[in-house]
Amino acid sequence: QVQLVESGGGLVQAGGSLRLSCAASERNFVFSMAWFRQAPGKEQEFVGGINWNGETMYYGDSVKGRFTISRDRAQNRAYLQMNSLKPEDSAVYYCTARRGTVDAESVRVKATFDYWGQGTQVTVSS
Repeated sequence: QVQLVESGGGLVQAGGSLRLSCAASERNFVFSMAWFRQAPGKEQEFVGGINWNGETMYYGDSVKGRFTISRDRAQNRAYLQMNSLKPEDSAVYYCTARRGTVDAESVRVKATFDYWGQGTQVTVSS
């Protein structure tokens, strides 16, 4: 069973930046990964995803141009760099992973992913 652990959340002012990190317990981490978020009273929302080879990234419309997803396979980690943060970005952010590839449609679907972290809270103050 792969364990995913997120870190890097916190409180930041609007316009600020945060970098979330997701550490995977398995070496030779050949997984596609994604970040989803959930705000109170709202559905879980796709934020961004990256294919297993790290060559293709996908983003939700609400974060495109502000957030960047990346990975370091040698360190078994994925990152979500969040810039120009807005109060509406406040949510619990979850790291997810699945073995093998994803595409532009499947990456946005929660059921695509087999492994989930516990989440990290991001709060953006106005």
